[in-house]
Amino acid sequence: MKQLLQNLKNGTLTLAELPTPSVKSGHVLIQTHVSLISIGTEKMLLEFGKASLWSKAKQQPDKVRQVFQKMKSDGVLKTLEAVQNKLDTPIPLGYSNVGVVVAVGAGVTSVSPGDRVVSNGPHAQIVQVPHQLVAKIPDSVSDEDAVFTVTASIALQGVRLLDPKLGETVAVIGLGLIGLITVQLLKANGVQVIGFDFDPKKIALAASWGITAVNLKTTTQPEQIAETMTGGKGVDGVLITAATTSNDPLHLAATLCRQRGKVVLVGVIGNQWSRDDFYKKELSFQVSCSYGPGRYDPTYEDRGQDYPYAYVRWTEHRNFKAILQLIKDKKLDFSQFIDKEIPFDQAQSAYADLLTQSSLIGVMFTYPHTPIPAPKAIPFITTPLMSNPHLKIGFIGAGNFSKAVLLPELKRLQKAHKVELSGIVSQTGISAHHLGKKFGFQTQYASVQDLLNDDQINVVFITTQHHQHADQVKAALQAGKHVFVEKPLCLTEVDLNDIEALLCERPHLQLLVGFNRRFSPHIQSLKTQLPYQARMSLTMTINAGKIPAEHWTQQSDQGGGRIVGEAVHFIDLARYLFDAPIQSCQVFPLGNTPTQDVVTLQLIATTGAIATLHYWANGHNGYPKEQLTLFENGKIFELNNFRQLATYGASGGLKTFKQNKGHAAMLDAWLKALRNGHASPIPREEILEVSRWAIHAQSSLIPL
Repeated sequence: MKQLLQNLKNGTLTLAELPTPSVKSGHVLIQTHVSLISIGTEKMLLEFGKASLWSKAKQQPDKVRQVFQKMKSDGVLKTLEAVQNKLDTPIPLGYSNVGVVVAVGAGVTSVSPGDRVVSNGPHAQIVQVPHQLVAKIPDSVSDEDAVFTVTASIALQGVRLLDPKLGETVAVIGLGLIGLITVQLLKANGVQVIGFDFDPKKIALAASWGITAVNLKTTTQPEQIAETMTGGKGVDGVLITAATTSNDPLHLAATLCRQRGKVVLVGVIGNQWSRDDFYKKELSFQVSCSYGPGRYDPTYEDRGQDYPYAYVRWTEHRNFKAILQLIKDKKLDFSQFIDKEIPFDQAQSAYADLLTQSSLIGVMFTYPHTPIPAPKAIPFITTPLMSNPHLKIGFIGAGNFSKAVLLPELKRLQKAHKVELSGIVSQTGISAHHLGKKFGFQTQYASVQDLLNDDQINVVFITTQHHQHADQVKAALQAGKHVFVEKPLCLTEVDLNDIEALLCERPHLQLLVGFNRRFSPHIQSLKTQLPYQARMSLTMTINAGKIPAEHWTQQSDQGGGRIVGEAVHFIDLARYLFDAPIQSCQVFPLGNTPTQDVVTLQLIATTGAIATLHYWANGHNGYPKEQLTLFENGKIFELNNFRQLATYGASGGLKTFKQNKGHAAMLDAWLKALRNGHASPIPREEILEVSRWAIHAQSSLIPL
C-alpha cells in the first residue's frame, strides 16, 4: 500500500510503498476513500523541511537550548549526530481521513468491519488508528463532507475554550479552512462575528455568510471596525486561526478586545508578545490543543481509557461526533471549500501548489476503492548482494536507537565480518522503509513472523518496545536464530525462565543483550588494573532525567519501569567489574515518588565487593548523566560520562574525543564470535543473572 511521507531534514516528499499493516489491539484498520490536506499545517511542514539548519534552529529556540545543554554533557560530535539523526526522519502527512473499516483489534466495539468512518489517519491507502480517534459517519453524510470532521473539531475545540455567549461579538483572525469553519460555528452559537484576513477570496466567502469580513491589506485601523460594532467597547473574544511566523495576530487580538476579554490561539503564530497589550486590559490568553481533551494523552489515545462523561463532557472523540451531527443537520456547509480533488497517486505534485497558491482552502485526495492488498514483503533496490555472507541479519524494530547507533555500526563492520542486512520490519512500516533504504537492507517484511520464517536469516536484532522483547526473543530462538535484544531481555520472572529453558534446549544459539557499557574503552582500561576485585567498592550515580508518569516506559505492562528498563545497564556493569556473581540486592526508593525512578540499589558480590547504584530522576540536566567512582586497594578511578577516566594512585587514565559507551566494541566482539563459532562475549549465565536481579529490584518496589 502507498503512503505519503516527508523527510524533515530536506523536505523531500515520497509516495512510499509500505507493507499493509496488521491490526493491533485497541486499533482500527481503515481503507481510505478520501483524505483532506490541512493546508496551513502541511505548508508549514513543507517550508520547515526545505529550510536550512540555521533557519530550522531559529524556528525552534527551545530545541536549540536543549542542543546546547546536550553538548555540555555529551560533547559536540555526539550532539550533532543526534540532531542530524532526529531530522533525518520520515513523518506521515495528513490527519483528516475517511474510509471503510476492514478490521478491528481486540477490545474495539464502537465500530465494525464495513462501517464508513472518519479518523485522524494520515494520507495513505490503509491507515491504522486508535479507536478513540475513529467515529462512525451517519448514512446521510457524504465522504466529501465527512472528511472535514477532524479539521472542524480543531475549530470546535477553540470555540469551546472561548465559550462565547449568545449575542456577544467575536473576532476571527485568519480565514483559512479552520477560520472559515470557526465562523460557521460561532454563527450557529448566535454570535456576531468579525473576520480578518489578507485573501480577497476567503474574505468574500466569509462575507457571503453575513459576517463583517475585513481585508487587512486595505484596512489601516481594524480596531475601529470592532469599536463601531460594539459601541466602543471592543470584542468579547478573539480566536486566532492564522498560521504564520508573525507576531502581528496576537497584537491585533489584544487591540480588538474589550477590557477583560479573552484570546484563544488555535493556529500557529510567532512566539513574541507584548505584556503591555494584555496587562492594561487584563486579557486572558489560552492555547487550544488540537481536537480536544484526550489529545496527546497516551492513556486515552493509545490505551483506550476514556474520560468520565460527567467530568469531561467533550473529548476529542465526542467532538468528532458533534461535528458529524452538525453536518447531518446541515448546520455546517463545506460545499464551497473544495478547490481541487487529486488522485492519490499524483499526491507529490499536489504539494507544489501549496507553496505557490495562497488562496487554496480545501484540497482533497481521492483513492481507488480496490480490494485491500494482502501483506507482503517489499524488496528494496540496493547494492549487489554480498557473496557468501556468513551472517544474514534481520532487524525487528527501526527506532532512533537502531538508526543512530546499531545500524551505523553494523554498516561499518559489514565487510569485516561478512554481514548481510537481509530484512527489516517495524510497527508502522514507515521507519523500516526509511532505514531499509538508507542502510541497504534487501527486504522490508510485513510482519515479524514473516521475517522469522525466512530461513536465510540466521541472526535477529530486536529493538522494539520492552513488553515485546520476551515473545520476540522466544519466537526467534524457536526459529533457530541467534538473537541480539536491546535491554531489557524481558519484564517478568516467568518469561526469563522460559527463555532460559529455550537456551538450554538450543546450546548452539547465542543470545546477547545490549549491555554495551562493559565494552567501553574506559571500562576496559579500568578493568585491567583491578587484580583484587574482592576489595572493590563502587558507586555509580545516574542522573536519569525525568520522564512523565504516563510515558510508556513507566507503564508496568509496556515499559516495565525504569529499573528493569534502564538501570539494568548499571547492574550489569557492576557484575562485570565484580567479576563474580551478585549475592544480594537491596532497593531503597525515595518516598512519595509515584514514578519510582529515584532509587538507590545496594549490590553485594559473592566475593564481598560492594556497589551502590544511585538511579535518580530528580536532578538537573546540566549535571553529567553518568558518573562512576571505584575504590580498590589504595587506588581510585573516576569515570565521567564515558568521556574521561581519571585515576588516583594508578595509571591508565583515558580521555576520548566523544562519548564512547562501547556499542561498536560490543557488536564487533559478538559478530566475531558468531563468525568464528566462539563463545559469546557476555556469558549467557551473566545475562540471565543480571536480568533476574533487575526484575527482582523492580518487583520489590510498590507496583506501578
